[in-house]
Amino acid sequence: MIKRIPITALQVGMYITDLNNDWIPHNTQRKRGVIRNEATIEKIRAMGVQFVYIDAEKGLDTQDYETASEVDARNEEALQNAGEHKPGVSAKVSLEQEMETAQGIHTQAQGLVDSFMANVKIGAAVDIAPIHQLADDLQSSVIRNPNALGCLGRIRDKDNYLLEHSVNLSVLMTLFGQYRKLSADVLHQTVVGALLHDLGKILTPDNILHKAGKLTAEEFEVMKLHARQSRDILLATKGIGELTVITAAQHHERIDGTGYPEGLKGEEISIYGRMAAIADVYDAITADRVYHKGMTPTQGLKKLLEWSGSHLDAALVQDFIHCVGLYPVGSLVLLESGRLGVVTETNEDDLRLPVVRVMYHTKFRAPITITDVDLAKPGNQDRIQRAVDPGLYKIDVGKFLSY
Repeated sequence: MIKRIPITALQVGMYITDLNNDWIPHNTQRKRGVIRNEATIEKIRAMGVQFVYIDAEKGLDTQDYETASEVDARNEEALQNAGEHKPGVSAKVSLEQEMETAQGIHTQAQGLVDSFMANVKIGAAVDIAPIHQLADDLQSSVIRNPNALGCLGRIRDKDNYLLEHSVNLSVLMTLFGQYRKLSADVLHQTVVGALLHDLGKILTPDNILHKAGKLTAEEFEVMKLHARQSRDILLATKGIGELTVITAAQHHERIDGTGYPEGLKGEEISIYGRMAAIADVYDAITADRVYHKGMTPTQGLKKLLEWSGSHLDAALVQDFIHCVGLYPVGSLVLLESGRLGVVTETNEDDLRLPVVRVMYHTKFRAPITITDVDLAKPGNQDRIQRAVDPGLYKIDVGKFLSY
């Protein structure tokens, strides 16, 4: 049986199945295996881990536990409760109308961020004006239809993670900031901060930045330097606002003080840093990496809930769920009818009733005619049963998100 236990109950001889620490960025630590000594337990505790998952059939057991299914059920209930709130951003135009523009912005964004980082790396003169214009274009697209750039954010290339992550974080921060009704200037600065939050990685050695295997303790310390380096580079760049620097500098800080670079706690972290931390963790854990199989969007939201109050700001996690939906764009869901579909649009009135693009029937185990089903449309009798892992059905979600 898989159990979640507090770190205080962890003992030598237990078999860990999940360190439950994906909120730590660049987390390449070995996650499974028997605890051989007390030193290992101390290392896990030092990371700020509060709960781990063990397999009681492969190692020592304890009476201080919750089953993994109980934890998942509680997170699912919390997720459904969050779904009772209405989304904060309404579409002005249809998804089809916005997709072509969004595709252009998305492609341009990756090119601009790549070019900006390359120029900074070689010490060439940089022009921040195109980045400011890009931030405005991203915001405008999200205002017109928040789902278009969201669709593109789910079509990932694990070998191009750095650039895609920067663009996706800026999209999520745009959506998040609009939901929280940030002023135009504040929202603009935080979006620029999201676009350039990983700028310091240009100074991280390639053998560490692109390492597929486990980072050593020394390598991880080198990797962590990028947050401070991002801050320093932005501080030295003309045309960069204060909130842009704060957003980039604090996206790895954690509520309990286990983050970096400053180890800030609670209210010591600006609200923009706390927002960026949530969006950053969500995008990272739902992306496929060379060393990490991404969670489904819904699994990612449940993990945010599980880490709320300790590592991530609990109230802001709720707000984040309200603006991206229970079943974010790109989620594969199983309907009560047995059909599988990819969520393409969230519902402006009820997060539990998105638009789903169905393509497969689990009862017949066969593809079906691709059709868009609006679960909120009067007369529709189908409902979402649960989110599912595309890997179980060998479905390429991205194929059904592109137009």
